[in-house]
Amino acid sequence: MDTVFISKIRGQFHRSLLEAILWRNSNGTPSNADKDSLASVKIANAILDQMAFGAAQDRLAGQTSGNQFERIVAEFVRETFPLLTTVRPGPWIVEHVVGNRMLISRFEQYAHLTALDKVARENPVVATALGADYLIKPDVIVYREPLPDERINSGLLQVDESSARLTPLRQANHLKPLLHASISCKWTLRSDRAQNARSEGLNLMKNRKGALPHVVVVTGEPLPARIASLALGTGEIDSVYHFALPELIAATADMPESAEMVKIMVDGKRLKDISDLPFDLAI
Repeated sequence: MDTVFISKIRGQFHRSLLEAILWRNSNGTPSNADKDSLASVKIANAILDQMAFGAAQDRLAGQTSGNQFERIVAEFVRETFPLLTTVRPGPWIVEHVVGNRMLISRFEQYAHLTALDKVARENPVVATALGADYLIKPDVIVYREPLPDERINSGLLQVDESSARLTPLRQANHLKPLLHASISCKWTLRSDRAQNARSEGLNLMKNRKGALPHVVVVTGEPLPARIASLALGTGEIDSVYHFALPELIAATADMPESAEMVKIMVDGKRLKDISDLPFDLAI
């Protein structure tokens, strides 16, 4: 039987991780594990056993691993979501964001932040009052350009000069692209990284003018307790997506507390597999 498309791309996603950032070092510690946590090493090893044996080599610096993870997640989304045109039509663009703290102002919902940033740069008092709440830099973004009327009217005459004059979907009204999803990528999770993802999600919510984009987090963290620090009890993000959820469930089967924590997150619709992400973006 042929492998279904999403499973095939998921396998390619894992192979890319194995080639770039996921391996065991000479001490037998997987690159996404906390070497000081026996549970982290055990779970990460069990996940890796279900994929392939990583080559023994030195671990990349944390920032380098994070950048590579972002790139590989972006490629996975680029290979999957734009192809779901039967359920979510549109000319979708997926981009890995590198640098540029005000990139978010490129988009219609956040265009006003450019003026806010200018005022803050020119006035230290204003900058102090505002803090950094308006500075948002997603790791991976999904967006679409507004459509020309010819495209909107191609099947049925739907708009003219007297109607729908404010919607940003019409190119005749606005030229800035529309942000559809903000994806934060966390190869591993510590409390500070979890808090950072929450803050970005909250800022995306409160600083927008218009529709809220999907706000999600993708992680390779093996410890359920650390995943829970981000996934549970938050309204700032849609959901957390694990790079290998079925493998995580299998890896924690003989660890009652960890298994129960994973079950709580999955049953509570707070933790999903990476293969769920493109379909959830189509909602």
